[in-house]
Order: sequence, then structure tokens, then C-alpha cells
Amino acid sequence: MHNNDHGAVGAGWAELIGAVAKSADRVAFARLFQHFAPRVKAFMKRSGMSDSVAEELAQETLLMVWRKAALFDPTSAAPSGWIFTIARNLRIDALRRERRSASTEAQDIEDEFLWDAGPSAENAAATNQAHARISAAVATLPEDQLRVIELSFHQDKAHAEIAEALQIPLGTVKSRLRLAMNKLRILLDDLQ
Repeated sequence: MHNNDHGAVGAGWAELIGAVAKSADRVAFARLFQHFAPRVKAFMKRSGMSDSVAEELAQETLLMVWRKAALFDPTSAAPSGWIFTIARNLRIDALRRERRSASTEAQDIEDEFLWDAGPSAENAAATNQAHARISAAVATLPEDQLRVIELSFHQDKAHAEIAEALQIPLGTVKSRLRLAMNKLRILLDDLQ
């Protein structure tokens, strides 16, 4: 879904984010908006959002990029990865606000991880049901635990990198991961 932001293109997006952070560069932001807003909107629509909600969340994502540009660290995240993490978090927040049914919410949360590597036809129903249950369980985690789970499992960051990124002690990272995994184990023990 995301392009790997390696090389000149990734450096270019990182430089634009840096310009927004440093001097509220509106031209740099316009280029970021022009490139990423349609992609974020498509991501939202693929996850089941209506056109209007997808548009609203895409705009909200880019507004967060404008506001939080100074927090972007090009050494720890690719520009598109950082932007899509913001988008994903906003989508999860929107889904929680809507209090949609657990199965629909779970499918929406997991779509970005399933869209290009779906299961075979025979296993699709069972796999979708399992993913829905896992996603629903993950969505019940407190925000601080959810964030360390995302960084550890979805962004493949080491515990020390997570501690640095969140500016919390390493022991706190490990504790939050342990608490989250224990809660998920209890909620999902019949899936094993």
C-alpha cells in the first residue's frame, strides 16, 4: 500500500515535512497535501469509509501533518509510514466514535494488512472471522498499550526504539507490551 520512501523521493517528502516544521512553509505543505491527501482518502475508502468520511479523515490527517510536522523523525520512520500511521490512528478514533458493530469495526481496522494478501477462498470466512476477533480485541486496548503494539508489531521497532520514539523508559515499554499481550491472550484464548 505504501511506497517505500527510500532514495530521493522519500528524502524529498522528508524535506517538505521539515520545511513545514521549520517555517510553516505553505508551498511545501501544498505539495504534501496534493500527493498524500488522495492516497489517504483511497486508503480510508478501501477500509469501508464513505466518500465524505474518507475525504474528511484525509483532510484531518494532513492537518495533523501540518500541526505535528516538528515531531517527524526521518531517522525512525519513512514519510509515508508516518503519515499513514496518523491516518490509521484517526480512522481508529473515528470508528470508536461511531461505535460500529464489532465485526465491521474489526474488518475495517485490519483491511490495510489484508488487502493485498488475502487468504484462499476455502479459508476466507474463517480467516476473516479470526482477524475480526483479533482486531476487535486490539481495539479494546488503552491508547498507550495500542501505541506500543503498533510500533512493535506493525512497524517492527525494537523495544529500545519504541522507548526513544515515545520518550518513555524501556521498562514502561515492556510493561505496556506485557499488559497488552496478557489482555489479548485472555480475550482470544479460544482461537489457539
